[in-house]
Amino acid sequence: MRFNIRRRLLFLGLGVALFMGMYSAGAAEKMTPEEAEQVRNEFSEQIAGIDRNGIFLNNMGIALGMFVPGVGIGLGSLSGYVTGNVFSAIAEGTPELQGVPPQIILITPFGIMEVVTYGLAMSRSGLLVYYFVKRRPWREYAVPTLAELGIAVALLFAGAVIEWWMIEELGGLNLEPSI
Repeated sequence: MRFNIRRRLLFLGLGVALFMGMYSAGAAEKMTPEEAEQVRNEFSEQIAGIDRNGIFLNNMGIALGMFVPGVGIGLGSLSGYVTGNVFSAIAEGTPELQGVPPQIILITPFGIMEVVTYGLAMSRSGLLVYYFVKRRPWREYAVPTLAELGIAVALLFAGAVIEWWMIEELGGLNLEPSI
């Protein structure tokens, strides 16, 4: 099968759209102040002591799961939903975020890199299912899959460096409600 860049970009776009849609759905879910506080506390515990390497390893672990045939689409959808839900919880206790579209975090340099990576991984997951169902020889999709894994590693590492730099420049992470 000849490589078709247009078709691959279409599948990438579908993966990105699915992730963004699930993120938006998670961010739109209304929470009670108690639920939002619980989500913020759990998230704070998860990221306690995190640095650039921790950000990279966390995001890479998520992305690797998204490459798993079939399962990766569900994992990516769940990840998008939960990430949107965390934003909603943080916004609930941060007056400065009231009225701010939740997608704003995804248009930061690191956010774009992460969303593209997750869309790439989710779409590859779907393509791998297709190749398995069609009983295509593994040599046909092994190299593109490995190349996309390399792209994912590079994007997520660069994204983690940028995200950590932005966190340091903005004075760190503070998830305590400011109300």
